[in-house]
Amino acid sequence: MKIHWLILFVAGIFEIGWAVGLKFTDGFTKLVPSVLTLISMGISVGLLAYSVKFLPIGTAYAVWTGIGAVGTALCGIFLFGESKEVVRILCILLIVVGIIGLKFFSKP
Repeated sequence: MKIHWLILFVAGIFEIGWAVGLKFTDGFTKLVPSVLTLISMGISVGLLAYSVKFLPIGTAYAVWTGIGAVGTALCGIFLFGESKEVVRILCILLIVVGIIGLKFFSKP
């Protein structure tokens, strides 16, 4: 069962990759960033699809999107100089708490 959570985590990492990649595609007008973004999308969704064969769909999807949201928000802060306001950071931490809660309190 733990391997399925690891696969879901990796899917979330690739979701961060494609979400951040969108910033570099310039509306899918730049070839290399666009191709890398699309590959990352495919891997992310493929790994999510595999993991939901073994994990509850609602939990897996919420964790996947949570990892993507938190990771993308942090990348926005560190790569693109987006807001570091305390309230924003606290909201990101709430998402993390929710992800952890879903992981530990979900039963297949």
